[in-house]
Amino acid sequence: TKEALFTILQDLRPEDHFNIIGFSNRIKVWQQDRLVPVTPNNIRDAKKYIHNMSPTGGTNINGALQTGAKLLNDYIAQNDIDARSVSLIIFLTDGRPTVGETQSSKILSNTKEAIRDKFCLFTIGIGNDVDHKLLERMALENCGMTRLFQEDEDAASHLKGFYDEIGTPLLSDIRVDYPEDDVEQVTQNFFPNYFNGSEIIIAGKLINRTSDKLHVEVTASNSKKYILLKTDVAIDLPSRNDIRGVPGLEDGKGDNNYIERAWSYLTIKELLNSRLKSDDIQEKDKLMEKAKSMALAYNFVTPFTVLKMKEAGLHSEPPQEEFISPSTDGIGEKVQSLQGHKAPPGIRRGQDKQRIKISKTSADGDPHFVIDFPSSKFSVCFNIDGEPGDILRLVSDHKESGVTVNGQLIGAPAPPNGHKKQRTYFSTITILSNKPERSYLEITPKRVILDDGERLVLSCGRSAVVRSRSLEVSISAFSNITVTIRDSISFVILIHHYKKPAPYQRNHLGFYISNSKGLSSDSHGLLGQFLSHEVKLLQESLNTSHQEAEQNQTEALKANPTNTLKVKGRLVPVVWKQRRIYNGQQEVECWFAKNNADKLIDGSYQDYLASHPFDTGTSFGTINSL
Repeated sequence: TKEALFTILQDLRPEDHFNIIGFSNRIKVWQQDRLVPVTPNNIRDAKKYIHNMSPTGGTNINGALQTGAKLLNDYIAQNDIDARSVSLIIFLTDGRPTVGETQSSKILSNTKEAIRDKFCLFTIGIGNDVDHKLLERMALENCGMTRLFQEDEDAASHLKGFYDEIGTPLLSDIRVDYPEDDVEQVTQNFFPNYFNGSEIIIAGKLINRTSDKLHVEVTASNSKKYILLKTDVAIDLPSRNDIRGVPGLEDGKGDNNYIERAWSYLTIKELLNSRLKSDDIQEKDKLMEKAKSMALAYNFVTPFTVLKMKEAGLHSEPPQEEFISPSTDGIGEKVQSLQGHKAPPGIRRGQDKQRIKISKTSADGDPHFVIDFPSSKFSVCFNIDGEPGDILRLVSDHKESGVTVNGQLIGAPAPPNGHKKQRTYFSTITILSNKPERSYLEITPKRVILDDGERLVLSCGRSAVVRSRSLEVSISAFSNITVTIRDSISFVILIHHYKKPAPYQRNHLGFYISNSKGLSSDSHGLLGQFLSHEVKLLQESLNTSHQEAEQNQTEALKANPTNTLKVKGRLVPVVWKQRRIYNGQQEVECWFAKNNADKLIDGSYQDYLASHPFDTGTSFGTINSL
């Protein structure tokens, strides 16, 4: 047991804090009322303390767990804990409870009450004198795992890396859902934690055997994000996933479908765990009979079945109940997990069919810019003839709302017989936010990178939702990405993919401002500068009466080939155009400003060039970086 504890101490990381509680007839706490940081000196002193421990008779399991839970709860309450940190108790014992509370049911309820779903309990039993059932159930009821070792086993070598695994939870509250009318008899599909180096396996039966795909949704969270991933999995019906010649089934009497055997194995394991947790005798008997029946049908050995040996005609006796040891690795039906997130609901049919809200204010295509002025009841459009590699400031509001949007151009040859020498498209959109915390999104036609202290890479080919405290990213596969910041700023990025692109076409992105309420009146950038400002359309030499112009000013102005906009005191000549919004759903009629938006935008095109994708410059001549 000491060697096993030395192994765990050696795996502690510099950023961790720890303490040691010894228990026999008395409870001994190494460092009173605190956790100490992991330093070479503290690890050395802890090893000395463990080395000098000596068995004094008696095992106060209940008292040790109560002391450990109080120590950890007090530390969490009194200290500013990093949101990404994890709290846990590793409980090692080589004996049964003999001092203090010795009744298993009382120890279980006391432990559950002390932990209060705030952290997980991992139990390790070493030797032949431990209460296996108690250790397994304590772990099972407190979102942990258990490891059991016989006296002649080298527990220390088996526990190498154990702490690395349980101390590094990648996700919490993992839930895998399928449409209810497509599957049945699904094994456990909710898991409180997904640890580094662990795996998650779910099995079930298909109802619709003619379908060639199965819709799957995975929801999960960590300390900062809520994640929803959606995909359709191809079903390979012709092969039925058969593996011929399964060991022990060569006589042909067994079922060779290993997927079905995996389902039965997982189901039997869950029945055994449910029986272990139950205090109702009738329920325990029903669960035992169900597990026994399935084990006989699928040729599995369990504590309730007899193994017959053909060659010698011998059979093994079923072990006694107290030695039942169904594996509880990864099993846990707790809704509360390490970080205390709640499990999200399951699949709701039709939830993907809502249409995204698209706006006219946008930058898409070659790129073509459109600004909508709802109060003036018209739109203004312009083109930017940039160079491949240029990074354009689309929205600059770093000082106020903390939001910046930059777009990087990619080049392509111009279509034949056109007036342009080349085309340019947006290959990357970068969205940066520094309020309430720093984060950025880097979006390409293939992937989305979200980094808010933790880096997450998502494919644009799979529908997904990622939600943190102030940011939500929703991906509609191969279609669009919606980014919502603090519920008051929304951008929609359209994904343009060409199956058979012409030489002048490139996969690219379109940027649309869906909600700008959260952006300040000082917002700037090629699009941002117009969000809080109105423009006026001046009337010049019109062949229409004053009354007609009042009734339908825009219609009257269309007839005039040259008109003028008044923007911040500047006069900008414009012409009437029709332009298709690149979602293909509508056409926009707009007043077009020529010459790279000369006089329409503040300054010139060069003033809107960022030095790199993460440049958060907020005014001309000012450059910042996030």
